[in-house]
Amino acid sequence: METDAHFMERALAEAEKAAQAGEAPIGAVLVSEAGDIISAAGNAPIATHDPTGHAEIRALREAAQKRGNYRLNDTSLYVTLEPCAMCAGAISIARIKRLIIAARDEKGGAVWHGPRFFEQPTCHWRPEVAAGPYAREAGDLLRDFFRARR
Repeated sequence: METDAHFMERALAEAEKAAQAGEAPIGAVLVSEAGDIISAAGNAPIATHDPTGHAEIRALREAAQKRGNYRLNDTSLYVTLEPCAMCAGAISIARIKRLIIAARDEKGGAVWHGPRFFEQPTCHWRPEVAAGPYAREAGDLLRDFFRARR
C-alpha cells in the first residue's frame, strides 16, 4: 500500500495545477481503504463560478458520484491546507475515516484553528485527524502564490 507521503505528493500536484490556473493552490486526494485513489482535485471556485469549488468539496463530489453514495466511509482524505468550516462540515457528512492535513491555516482553518469544527457537540461524525507530510512545501506554495499577487 502506498504511503501518506505518496498521496500528499499527489495532493500537492493538484495544488500546483490549481495555481497554474490562477486558483489558490490547494489540492485534495481521496483514497480508498485498499489504497486506490478515488478522486483528486484542486481549488477551482473562479473557473467554475462556484463559491463551493474548494479542492475538498470537488474531490468529495467526484467520489460520491463514482460510488453512488454521499457517504464515503473507510476513506482517507489528503489535503494540502487545513480545511475551512464548509469543507470540515462536508468531510463530517461524508463520514471520511481519516483526514491528513499538510499545512495549518491559522486564518481560515476550522480543524485545529477557528471553530475547531470536529470538537463541536453538533458535529456528529469526527474523522481521525493527522498532521501529514509536506507541510513546509504546501505552505511555501501558498505563500509564493499570494506574494506574487500582492
